[in-house]
Parts: sequence; C-alpha cells; structure tokens
Amino acid sequence: MNNQELAKEILALVGGEKNITDVMHCYTRLRFHLKKIDLADKEKIEELPGVINVQIQSGQFQVVIGNKVSKVYKELIKLGDFKQGDSTETTDEKKKGNLIGRFFEVISTIFSPIVPAIAGAGMLKGLLGLVTVLGWVEPTSSVVTMLQIVSDCVFYFLPFFLAVSAARIFKTNEFIAVAVAGGMMYPIIMEGAKAIANGGPTGLDLFGLPVPFINYSSTVIPIILAVWILSYLYRWVDRWMPDSLGIVFTPTIVLMLIIPIQLIVIGPLGSYLGIWLAEGVTWLFAHGGILAGGLLGATRPLLVIVGMHYGLMPIAIQNIAVLGHDYLLPVFLMANMGQAAAALAVFLKTKNKDLKAIAGSSTIAGFLGITEPAMYGVNLRLKKPFIAALIGSGIGGAFVTGFGVTGNAFVLPGIMSLPVFMGPKFVYLIIGMILTITITIVLTFLMKFEDAPSKNTKGTAKKQNKASSIEHTTILSPVIGTTVALKDVPDATFAEEIMGKGMAVNPTVGEIYAPFNGEIATFFKTGHAIGLRSDEGVELLIHVGIDTVNLNGTHFHPQVKQGDQVKTGDLLLTFDLAEIKQAGYETITPVIVTNTENYLDVIGADENAVMEREDWLIQVINKMK
Repeated sequence: MNNQELAKEILALVGGEKNITDVMHCYTRLRFHLKKIDLADKEKIEELPGVINVQIQSGQFQVVIGNKVSKVYKELIKLGDFKQGDSTETTDEKKKGNLIGRFFEVISTIFSPIVPAIAGAGMLKGLLGLVTVLGWVEPTSSVVTMLQIVSDCVFYFLPFFLAVSAARIFKTNEFIAVAVAGGMMYPIIMEGAKAIANGGPTGLDLFGLPVPFINYSSTVIPIILAVWILSYLYRWVDRWMPDSLGIVFTPTIVLMLIIPIQLIVIGPLGSYLGIWLAEGVTWLFAHGGILAGGLLGATRPLLVIVGMHYGLMPIAIQNIAVLGHDYLLPVFLMANMGQAAAALAVFLKTKNKDLKAIAGSSTIAGFLGITEPAMYGVNLRLKKPFIAALIGSGIGGAFVTGFGVTGNAFVLPGIMSLPVFMGPKFVYLIIGMILTITITIVLTFLMKFEDAPSKNTKGTAKKQNKASSIEHTTILSPVIGTTVALKDVPDATFAEEIMGKGMAVNPTVGEIYAPFNGEIATFFKTGHAIGLRSDEGVELLIHVGIDTVNLNGTHFHPQVKQGDQVKTGDLLLTFDLAEIKQAGYETITPVIVTNTENYLDVIGADENAVMEREDWLIQVINKMK
C-alpha cells in the first residue's frame, strides 16, 4: 500500500473529511481532532499496512505511522479542505480532556512543526563541537564561522519560530505574533542585555515603568505567553472595531498595546519562569541525582505513549539557553537506546520472519532516535521486551545522571546526536549507553517472550476487508494469474481509466469466477466480457483479453446467463487460453469498477502479485456520508 492509498484508507476510517476538525503531524504521528470520536474505527486503522499503532491521547486521535508520516500527511491534506494545527472548535475528546492534558497538547502542537529545524540545527551544533574538539579545522576558520551561523540561527531566533507556531494554535494573526517576537529581539533590547555585564543601564523607563533589558534569544516561555495574551487582545479589539476601519486600526492598536505589555510584564515574567524552571531541574538532579535520572529514564517511554514527551522539550531548550547545558537529554538518549535494544533483542531471538523484519527496521529507527516503531510495532506487542527496555533505560538514566553527564544542544537523542554530548564526561555517556543496551538485551532474552504469530500482509488485508461493512467492499480475483497495473494494459480505453479504475490480471487458467455476491448485469453474446453488480452496488466489468470481441464467441464458454444471481466463487466462464493466444490475441484481463465515481477510491493489489481465487484484487472505499 503506497502513501496515497494509506492516506485515503485512514481518511475513510476516521469518519471522513466532515468528521475532522483539524489535522497535523509530528515526527511519527498523524494527529487528528475529530468531531465525533466514535466514528473512527481504531481497530481497522491499526490493521492497515503501514500503521504501527493508534492512540487517543490529550484530545487527539493519533495514528502512529513512523518515519514516512510526513509523506502520508502530504497525501492526506490533498484529499480535503482540512484545517492544519489546533482548532477552537469543540470535539468529543476536548470536552473530556483535563487541564494538564490540554496544556501538554498545546505545548506538543506548538513544538511539533519546528522540531525538524531544531533537530537539524542541534545536529550541526554537535558536528561543530566535534570538528573543533578533534582539531579538524581551525577555530577561527570560515568553516567554523559558517557552522556557527547555521547551527545557531534557529536557536538564537527561536522566538520567531515559536511565534508563528503559537499563533496558529491560539488562532491569532501570525504576522502580529512575529512582530511581538521582533520587539523582544530588537537590537536595543538585545545589546542592552549584553551591556549590563559591563556596567551598562539595566533597562528603559516608560512613563515610570521599567522596561528591563533581557536576552530573549533561545527562550521559550516569554513568547508563548505573549502570543497567548495577544490572541485575546486581538479578538477584543477586533470585536468593537468597525469593519471599515479594522484592517488598519486593529493591528495598529494591538501592536501599540501588546509590545509594551510584552516588554514590561510578560517577557520578564516568562524569563524569570524559565530561569526558575532551569534552576529547579538543576536542583532536582543535584539532590535527586540517581533517583531522578533513573525515574525519568524508566518513565520517558510511558510519556511517549501518552504523547506528553513533547512537554519536556521546552524545559531542555530553556536549560540550554539559561545554563548552557541540559541534564535531561542524556536520560532521553538512554530511554531511546533501551527501546532500540529491546527491538534488537527480538530481531536476534525471534524465528518469526515477519516479526524479524519489523524488529530489524525498528531497531535502526530506534538507534537514530525515533522509537515509536520499536515501541508499538515490537516491544509493546510482546510486553516483556518493553519491560526490559524500561529497566535498562532506568539504570542507564541513573548512571549518566550520577556522573553529571549533560547535553550542550537540543537534538533528537540518537547515535547521530552523540557529538552534542562531547566533553569531559562523554566517556560516562558511552558507558551508560553500553549498560542500557546490554541490560535490555540480556533481560529480553531471559524473560523469554513469545513470538507473535506471522502476519501476512495480503492475508491480513483480505481478512480485514471480508469483515468490513459497507465502508469497504472487497473484490476477490475473478481469475488465477499475475496482476498488471491498469496503465500497462495495451488498450487506451483501459489504460487511461476511461471506463473506470481497477486492475488487470494475466491469466494462467482459463476460468472466471464470481468475485463477490451479486447479479450478472450483462453477459456479452460474444462471451468475452461480463458485467456484474455486487449486493453493495459495485458495478464491475471483467473483460477477457484485448480485442477478443473479434473472435465472435469462439473459445469462450459461458456458465451463467444475464440476470442470474451468483455467489462468491461461482464459475461464470471458461475460455481456451492457449487457443486465444494462438489466434494472436492478448489474454490480459482488465477488471474495472465502472461506477468508480460513486466511491472515495478504488485501490488495486500490488503489481506482479500472484492471484489465487481467494486473494483480493481490488478494494472499493465508500464515500463517507
């Protein structure tokens, strides 16, 4: 199933476009807000090839896909007019959500779109540290300067990135939000903050109110608070402003109010909150030490499950901005290594070929910092490897915390991010990783997990669709042979889908069987083509060969007649395969859904698949009402 087909399947199974309030994605998940959560079929979505897991957390219906989630998301948003990001509309899950869950949801939604930029810059920052420490380039060289520019720009101007993302979440004007960030980052404010250390003034005076000089680069809390306040202020001004004047005077008044408020009240308050938060984390790890690191290492995968792990991201970034380092990132790395190691142990131990393939790919993704495939696809399914990973990462987290290992830049913790941990205590990080991986693998072997049953993709789809109701209609292969994409049929009428979408089969046996329960709507006198109508209303054309109408019925032997009711598997037609080929005609058999326009999509099986009578050839997906 390709990305487009998967997106269409997911759209249908979450209740269709009309049931979606908004949709976005993070590194591994599609995140939906649904108007009616009970319209989404969680079990059927989980059975789709390419879907790892489905979670309903923090007011969101989350479909875990893995590394290709952005590609599926691009296909999904082509299928309808979706709002992207958070929404002020009320959904079933939002009504049920609590304040803490809503807070973490907002933080997650703000940070998700900018994670790629943050992660990329963090990796470059680590690379910069590596080439400098190893002496590969001169610290004063242009290469180092360029790396500094590229790796610092995202973090230095982080308030601008957060302003745009937060404005989308809080439903306010993005450009006014950027202007607020601009006020924080204005040269007078930033240069004044630097000059304080040299005895310069601590701020400005505005009508007797202090405007302190604060370095807002790399900060998180001040701009999020400011945009949140902006959203209410903008709506309040816009509510009483006449429509004829609003386009000019609403933003004018809002800017005149929000930027001074930001610089006098919100910014300093947010800055102090950030400092207190960083100092609080430092105190916790200084006094809690091994216990704090072990607890966080063991529970971080649980935070991933409930979607709350993004709530720790601003803390790590704030720590780096305030302290120049962070204690959380090394522990996050241990947690990721634990999940990857558990999947690796499953890969090494299992005799199940399907599970081995899943575990192998999940292991690679896990070591690179993306753990959802390993967690949902392997470890949680088998339970014991997940428990082993929690124990291993807890011990590893306690170890690196006990030795005071820190990270110097924010990254997605994985083996590629090791350069950001370079320093005097780097060796303890490596030992912690070895401990985590070794303990997890040993425990996974000792716990003796049971192999999951084999899962054949085609068989799973077949079973799933046989069990489906009207949302899906499965069309079994009416003929034994090998599948061919419709575009490759040597007849423009079929190849260009003029008659409808479908698939073709190169037959190896001269027999046509009923692919579903229904009626013979048409049986051509020449015997070369049959029109069927299923009990669900699917209209299907089975056309044996190309231009075989010219045979005028020779070599074709009908077994039913027009108007007959048929059951799945009934013999409809036999034909002399060798004789038709001998007569110089192609026997490739297009199978066309002639009323394609009545459905959301028509999806064919993989090309070059060997079809037996019980295999599905086409899936017809109904439009959601």
